[in-house]
Amino acid sequence: MPYLVVLGGGESGVGTAILGLKKGYEVFVSDKGKIKDKYKNVLKHFGIDWEESKHTADKVMKADLVMKSPGIPDAVPLVRELVKRNIPVISEIEFATRYTDAKIIGITGSNGKTTTTMLTYHILKEAGLNVGMAGNIGDSFAKMVAEEEFDYYVLEISSFQLDGIREFKPHISVITNITPDHLDRYEYQFEKYIASKFLITKNQLSSDYFIYDADDEVLVGWLDKHPIQSRLLPFSLEKIFEEGAYTSNDEIKITTQEDTIEMMKDTLALEGQHNVKNTMAAALAAKLVGIRKETIRECISNFQGAPHRLEKVLKIHHVQYINDSKATNVNATYYALDSVKTPTVWIVGGVDKGNEYKELMPLVREKVKAIVCLGLDNEKIKETFGNVVDLLVETYAMEEAVKVAYKIAERGDTVLLSPACASFDLFDNYEDRGNQFKNCVKNL
Repeated sequence: MPYLVVLGGGESGVGTAILGLKKGYEVFVSDKGKIKDKYKNVLKHFGIDWEESKHTADKVMKADLVMKSPGIPDAVPLVRELVKRNIPVISEIEFATRYTDAKIIGITGSNGKTTTTMLTYHILKEAGLNVGMAGNIGDSFAKMVAEEEFDYYVLEISSFQLDGIREFKPHISVITNITPDHLDRYEYQFEKYIASKFLITKNQLSSDYFIYDADDEVLVGWLDKHPIQSRLLPFSLEKIFEEGAYTSNDEIKITTQEDTIEMMKDTLALEGQHNVKNTMAAALAAKLVGIRKETIRECISNFQGAPHRLEKVLKIHHVQYINDSKATNVNATYYALDSVKTPTVWIVGGVDKGNEYKELMPLVREKVKAIVCLGLDNEKIKETFGNVVDLLVETYAMEEAVKVAYKIAERGDTVLLSPACASFDLFDNYEDRGNQFKNCVKNL
């Protein structure tokens, strides 16, 4: 019986363990930290061997195959030793893809991938296709493959998940954009991060498709130097294509070999120019799998959007509170500030991933009246914006940050939580941070 070791007892790890067991592996789950009770209960239910708070090297090194959870860097000594011994180390996405014949739409990018994934899934599901949504969102892909029989998967995939692929091949791949993010995992080399994102196209053939933002110089520059096999379908707010998606006056045009769909911009449920692009990417993917024009139009006009992404929480005393906790990098916060039309009290901060805040400077000068820092280390934010805004306050808990923002904000203002940073200094994750924000606002 082949021996599968799963490093990490979270969503992707436990999903892989279940699928591995079903496919005839002896499975061992090892987590250096604590495993959450809900995952322990699942492992016990399936009778899967596990350990927490340590990695027992003897047990790990006996593996025929290792699935490494995306949160574990390649550089850790245990992973290096496995590679040195020629024990294959793969990602959950790679493991799961070996056990499904479903058509896969794989979506990655620094920003917009969750919204694009959810919208694509929404269109396919409403059109009546037998489709699952997984990856970096919701259930793990491996767990779905173990328990369901879908014809299509829409997968949100992070660069960390792509780093461990060998044969993974989506029929349709999407890169929404590439901006510096997670550089701490890529030795602070932007080129390595770009290469990681483009792994989504690595195994594609000429019968497959690649949808991408043709306004993104990073994407276009990489494609010029590294041609890929799949058929290119660009989208743009500035250029016009024979095949792809573009805007003309107030219209969006989605063109493939079959025909063209035309939609008015003002019918889109999602606001902001970046969401025009997310919609173009999702509509192109939906058109490639044969969804009817009417269904696509209808779905993009009634889509609710992703939680924690420019989510309007409440209006209190004519002040709008917006939860954009999912903005874990500078580029995401750029979109948020760009979409706000009123004077803004901006709640920002957390774990800095090598952020360069200067690109936000024009928007901060134009729109931000006060900054509320929410993080354990706010030095970089203070250095960058201290002389730019009239008021900068440091806080160390969400309740405190929201109360301070409430005192500062005046009629007609917006209070925007858009941290531009990871959440792990004060919160479990960005969802926890966003939920705490919403609760604190509701308690004002």
